[in-house]
Amino acid sequence: MSDTQTLIENRPPSVATLFLERVARTPDAEAYRYPVPAASGQGPDEWRSLSWGQAADRVYAIAAGLVDLGVQPEERVALASSTRVEWILADLGVMCAGAATTTVYPQTNAEESAFILSDSESKVLIAEDAAQVAKARERRGDLPGLHHVVVIDPTGVETDEWVLSLADLETRGKAYLEKHPEAVKERVAAITPTQLATLIYTSGTTGRPKGVRLPHDNWSYMAKAIAATGLVTKDDVQYLWLPLAHVFGKVLTSGQIEVGHVTAVDGRIDKIIVNLPVVQPTYMAAVPRIFEKVYNGVAAKAREGGPAKYKIFQWAADVAREYAKVTQDNFRRTGTASAPFGLTAKHKIADALVYKKLREAFGGRLRAAVSGSVALAPEIGFFFSGAGIHILEGYGLTETSAASFVNPGEAYRTGTVGKPLPGCEVRIADDGEILLRGPGVMEGYHGLPEKTAEVLEPDGWFHTGDIGELSADGYLRITDRKKDLFKTSGGKYIAPTEVEGRFKAVCPFVSNIVVLGADRNYCTALIALDEPAILGWAAEHDLAGKSYAEVVAAPQTQEMVQGYVDRLNEGLQRWQTIKKFRLLPRDLDVEHGELTPSLKMKRPVVERTYKHLIEDMYDGAREA
Repeated sequence: MSDTQTLIENRPPSVATLFLERVARTPDAEAYRYPVPAASGQGPDEWRSLSWGQAADRVYAIAAGLVDLGVQPEERVALASSTRVEWILADLGVMCAGAATTTVYPQTNAEESAFILSDSESKVLIAEDAAQVAKARERRGDLPGLHHVVVIDPTGVETDEWVLSLADLETRGKAYLEKHPEAVKERVAAITPTQLATLIYTSGTTGRPKGVRLPHDNWSYMAKAIAATGLVTKDDVQYLWLPLAHVFGKVLTSGQIEVGHVTAVDGRIDKIIVNLPVVQPTYMAAVPRIFEKVYNGVAAKAREGGPAKYKIFQWAADVAREYAKVTQDNFRRTGTASAPFGLTAKHKIADALVYKKLREAFGGRLRAAVSGSVALAPEIGFFFSGAGIHILEGYGLTETSAASFVNPGEAYRTGTVGKPLPGCEVRIADDGEILLRGPGVMEGYHGLPEKTAEVLEPDGWFHTGDIGELSADGYLRITDRKKDLFKTSGGKYIAPTEVEGRFKAVCPFVSNIVVLGADRNYCTALIALDEPAILGWAAEHDLAGKSYAEVVAAPQTQEMVQGYVDRLNEGLQRWQTIKKFRLLPRDLDVEHGELTPSLKMKRPVVERTYKHLIEDMYDGAREA
């Protein structure tokens, strides 16, 4: 048995056990950093730290407080909050009480929040603030099983016998521990690997979301498997902004406990650019939209500097892509990431002019960034790779505890999601669907045995719904979602995400694009533009002062985007080409339900919202 197999198979029975072991090993080491707004309300945030021992004091208090409220093993405690250090402490507190966390996105409306709380039979809700408490109060009559609400930030909240603050819960827990000092450790010792740890509801595009049951063993395995990849070490500083209600964010907390590195926590997306130079992370995870926005922002800034500066940027971007492709190919063939002398010389010049500033924007110390949730356009991946920001794409689903594949550090291959984590098996079905089996696969959907049977075979193989190709040496390339593939009326299959990814690499102004054409005789697209980038362009093209909607409706904007569509079409098969497009009057967003909180697009919602634009593009078209 290899050392990796031993590491994976000798995993502890629970995340709670993993946490207690980490605290015992390094009680004084720094665990978390978190921002506190300046007392005056002006100026930069103050970043504070918690050691593992300090974190444990709060986790034990929360756990004991929940026990004192009557929470029993495997009963659900819901957590509705944005990403913040208290989310992590509360989640650990829930698990150390032997209970299970039901994650709720803070953007979820009152009706769907009530459904999740009811379906999960959550006994307690830990809510971030007054807005989250208000949603629970609004639907209290529908939630007879919800016995208490605990609010993290009690500003503007009237506490009573039903609502108490997190500080009050911790005080209650400390008092309980004085009488029962071993209570939390006894709860942890009783947890079994198959005991439910987390219930995550998938953000469904149609119908009600399904609760994915993830027992403790899923997270213990993930923690050990992440450590076994060697991608992170105890000396790393991770910047964590991803939604912790999402499985991608949640898995990072398990990996951190096993490895023992520092995590800086702040879920405010509008603070990412400000925080990076302050936190100076060595490692972070993100979704492709973040890298796309950075790329668009850098391109826009170069364009604002005038034609010469923009030409330098375009040259440097081309050099970065060529350098990345050559060095990755050489590493694959020879084990050395080398490049010809001439290309290396050009790369050194481009580094001084462009890449160095880009790395500084990420804090200057970033070794690698993991990208997941949806596919990253390869040309954007190659750009960052060549600029010295190594984006390691990974792959997984809520049903597989987030991480099933990840690119190895030095041997990563842009355009693939890497190799399976230790202990994860993969095979490609006859129709191209990716099947996975291993300790990270869910127990099933909560209360939905028929839905579980549709995707989970008796022998443990999980049907992902994704289409992919596996290389001879084990690298996986995702080609599309099985349900997103469509056939034109001419009988040609189209993978829309492939075309969409290519357009994002070609057009520096695009924010989101939806390629359409199912049962039609040609393809079309709905295109949303990146607001800061397009308004910067507008100021240089006689559209200064115009609103976003006015800019996208302007003829010169339509003409500019048409030029990028033409460039896209040059590299496509005839049946893939975009014959018509419409620019959307606003960008897609979470508030209108078109994006999930992890910024994944909900195609059916977009198609319903803009049905009139779609029909207009096909009006009068002859259907073959």
